[in-house]
Amino acid sequence: MPTVLVIEDDAAIRTGLLDALSATGYDTLHAADGRAGMEVITRANFDLLLLDLVLPHVDGLSILRKVRELRPTTPVIILSAMGAEADRVKGLNLGADDYMVKPFGARELFARVNAVLRRSPERPQEIESLDFPGGTADLARCEVRHHDGTREPLSEREIAVLRYLAAHPGRALSREEILLRVWRLPASASATRTIDMHVANLRAKLRDDSANPHVILTVRGKGYALA
Repeated sequence: MPTVLVIEDDAAIRTGLLDALSATGYDTLHAADGRAGMEVITRANFDLLLLDLVLPHVDGLSILRKVRELRPTTPVIILSAMGAEADRVKGLNLGADDYMVKPFGARELFARVNAVLRRSPERPQEIESLDFPGGTADLARCEVRHHDGTREPLSEREIAVLRYLAAHPGRALSREEILLRVWRLPASASATRTIDMHVANLRAKLRDDSANPHVILTVRGKGYALA
């Protein structure tokens, strides 16, 4: 069974989660504060993280950033009493796979745990660099290097889009799929236009002619594909 790490400072909630997970057959690890949580994520192996946001010593969003740095493909579900839309969007934008507002029921928790674990293999593989005509996109260093010696910085969002395209070369990816799989956000008119903007920025940095692209292709009626 998968191993679930619980980082939660409320002893009653933490014990309840651990008991419920163990009773369902999951292996568990736990930490009672942010500092201990940071230590666990750097040394232990786990398949899913249940993460509280408000923690002593180190806050949950800092832990989430570190998890995404060390374990880009490990799914994370945020558990928080902060249920405002801005809080949920911030957590999802930083790479959480789901966001649950306290209090919640055990059935809902396990439904979400199972759903996240089912789809976690779909997270794009962590491609570190990508060669293209005229240069290299170094995703680890967050930059594009051209053969003429010039460099262009890549934003975190641009890297995420390029990495997902690179993980599915030749396949047409809809804007909705990119939003869901890369940013964990539902599709909306404004959000899908944001994808177009990021692709336009990437093409400019890759010197990929937007009128006749050869790196990031536009697939009519579908979305984008990496050539």
